[in-house]
Amino acid sequence: MPETTVELIQTGPEAAELIRNLYQYYAYESSDWEQEDVEADGRFYIHDEHLDRYWQDPQWSANLLLVDGCIAGFLLIEGSELPGIHALELADLFILKRYRRKGIGRAIATQVLCSGDTQWLLRFYDQDEVAQAFWRTVLDNLPRLVQTIELDDEPQLVNYLITRAALH
Repeated sequence: MPETTVELIQTGPEAAELIRNLYQYYAYESSDWEQEDVEADGRFYIHDEHLDRYWQDPQWSANLLLVDGCIAGFLLIEGSELPGIHALELADLFILKRYRRKGIGRAIATQVLCSGDTQWLLRFYDQDEVAQAFWRTVLDNLPRLVQTIELDDEPQLVNYLITRAALH
């Protein structure tokens, strides 16, 4: 059986429409705990100025996840703008259902969270049981220091700071 090839590719602004389209699936899946409704055109709202920052801000990036050359999802990274938090935020990780439960998301998340000397902020909705289970598996096996932190900006979010200090 051939080995699966997984790639994470940073995109340029030419991929904005592709990321925007994939984001609709992500918004659909999170619509119940984010309390989002579709707009009059049947799509979920996307804040275009925010989306554009992924290609304008040097700390931000929109990354495409490919499995054997096929689009399997995306990873959005932002520079944290919270006071006192000097970290990159793993803002959104989305994997199409066909590619889930194969260890692909866990491998990508682990690779990103362990890369370089970067500190990472990870936040997800407390009500999102799928995200809770996924991130618990990733964080419990991460060879980095993982701390639960309290932030006041959005009380419904669970917050973790992942530091570059390796566990011994």
